[in-house]
Amino acid sequence: MIDFDKLFFIAGPCVMESEDFAYACACALKEIFATTNTPWIFKSSFDKANRSACDGFRGIPMDRGLRVLEKIRSTLGVAVLTDVHEAWQAGPVAEVADVLQVPALLCRQTDLVMAAAAAGRPVNYKKGQFMAPWDMGNVIAKARRAASEAGHGPGQFLVCERGTMFGYNNLVVDMRSFPLMAEATGCPVVFDATHSVQLPGALGSASGGDAALAPVLARAAMATGHVSGIFFETHPEPAKALCDAHVMLPFREVAPLVAQLRAIAASLRP
Repeated sequence: MIDFDKLFFIAGPCVMESEDFAYACACALKEIFATTNTPWIFKSSFDKANRSACDGFRGIPMDRGLRVLEKIRSTLGVAVLTDVHEAWQAGPVAEVADVLQVPALLCRQTDLVMAAAAAGRPVNYKKGQFMAPWDMGNVIAKARRAASEAGHGPGQFLVCERGTMFGYNNLVVDMRSFPLMAEATGCPVVFDATHSVQLPGALGSASGGDAALAPVLARAAMATGHVSGIFFETHPEPAKALCDAHVMLPFREVAPLVAQLRAIAASLRP
């Protein structure tokens, strides 16, 4: 299992465009990360419920999505992470996924926050775009109570920065957020570099963004010395992606970025 106290990465396509697509991406990324000698978790969502419009592509049915995650986990030996959007999903997803993730827009939904924690797996809680860093202390307090009541002790949780609303259709990343969230929660902090460069709803019926800025923010976040993990979504051909096409990194940029971030992290060691 991933040691969350050391540098790790969460990477994969935003959504499972098909079962074969998700598995092929996991195979390609395993080869890429093997060259970096860096722990990583494969991320892809079977359902992206928070779409801008009704006809936005959401993914594949949960049962099929969990089957492909189990195949990736068992065949490739890769840890996997996926989103849960409703409390009832936490149990079935925890039977397969190594890490559950609660989306930013849902991080104040108490039933979901506590159900994810009670499932017994590590959970990555994304900070809402509408929340201050210290507000995540309340999210983790709920999670720890649920984990304890379910017999899992204090649980194992991550908190994730993904930008804060700054006017219409824009996000800003406050670099102070990383030490503030760490202090407020006592949890390892993750930075979601690609969702942080989204322009929510900027295209009318979909979100826009600028993927070229994601590596810039990732390097800056790592340099704060308060980030344990970097999250980014990646796709073999981002322009053809069915979700978040404007912010995902192409596969060819993954290894160079990981190398840069490892070098920054190494420079901060005592």
